[in-house]
Amino acid sequence: MESLQRVAPFQPSRFKIALILSGFLIVAGILWYTHTTVRLLQGREKQIADLYAKSLAYLAAARSVEGDYSFVFDEIIRKSYFIDFPIVLTDADNEPIVPTENAFKNIEIDSSLSDGERRIRLRSIVAELDRQNPPIRVTYQDTVVLNLVHYGESPLVTQLRWLPYVEISIVAAFVLIGYAVFSYVKKTEQGNIWVGMARETAHQLGTPISSMMGWIELLKDQAGTGEQRLTDTLNDMENDLHRLQKIADRFSKIGSRPDLRNENLVEVIRKVIDYFTRRLPHMGKKVEIVLTNTEPVVASINRELFEWVIENLTKNALDAIESGVGRITISLTQQAGSVLIDISDTGKGIEPLYRKEVFRPGFSTKTRGWGLGLSLSQRIIESYHRGKLMLKETRPNAGTTFRIKLHK
Repeated sequence: MESLQRVAPFQPSRFKIALILSGFLIVAGILWYTHTTVRLLQGREKQIADLYAKSLAYLAAARSVEGDYSFVFDEIIRKSYFIDFPIVLTDADNEPIVPTENAFKNIEIDSSLSDGERRIRLRSIVAELDRQNPPIRVTYQDTVVLNLVHYGESPLVTQLRWLPYVEISIVAAFVLIGYAVFSYVKKTEQGNIWVGMARETAHQLGTPISSMMGWIELLKDQAGTGEQRLTDTLNDMENDLHRLQKIADRFSKIGSRPDLRNENLVEVIRKVIDYFTRRLPHMGKKVEIVLTNTEPVVASINRELFEWVIENLTKNALDAIESGVGRITISLTQQAGSVLIDISDTGKGIEPLYRKEVFRPGFSTKTRGWGLGLSLSQRIIESYHRGKLMLKETRPNAGTTFRIKLHK
């Protein structure tokens, strides 16, 4: 079988990064376009305010410095429908023009206020407008300041300033909702795949196992008391068939609620180590598997499923020791309310590019296998034991350490 790494090089982490970068570019484009539009509108409003100021200056030059400009303001400004931004006219001392109703446009002021109260209100508005734009001076013969024109932003400019953030918020909300729905559907589909695969495997293994165990019982009845060799062979066949039965039982537990009990983890792991130690010579490897702990360490586990996880991690460690000579170390550390199990090897390690992919179903750097061992192990620990299985540390040509965290 071709290596899945070569056949399927698709990497979700890179795809996610590309999506995030694309999102940032879209947001940046929206902000840039809106900012440019706002600047153009502000320039247009400044031109209109400047035109109004020049109109006052022109009329002042045609009359006298002491002329009454309230009529001009009333006829030109208040009836100029193209002015849609707030504007206030003050005298040279920055005081609103009297009567005050002729001193502003596009500003809401309570009509029940007295003229003095209006002037106080207009002073505060003038200060706010000056923070938005500098006032425009109305001058006579370029020397005498007659009036000051104070103006602000139109509602359209204000809305455009907030528009990108509203759009981004809506898009972000849809993205988050879509991501949550997609993740839920994906997890449900993966769960159904695992359950279906596990139960079908248990069904397929169950029939031949039952048949073969029946044949063994028949051979035992036929074996003579002096045929020790035949008896030993039959015992080995029986042990292996019991192991097949255990595998079928493990698969059948996936998809159902497992029975968790307090177990001595040292005893469970020791049993797995003994199983591999007996078979290492047949695998052509000189690998030492060491359990550093001897004192009992108790945690709530499903023994059969937990053994399966340790077997998968040990098998991966053996495969990583390509030279055939190395060491696998399993250590247990107790913390407040939890137990940490570290499985370390002296193998080839994992390349940095693939560290985030090791638990993805179907990913494998080996030329055989389906790349389901680590994914299934993580599911058993996290979904059935409410624990955590993680890649703690790895370095190319310097080994790998996986960590299991269980609750007591």
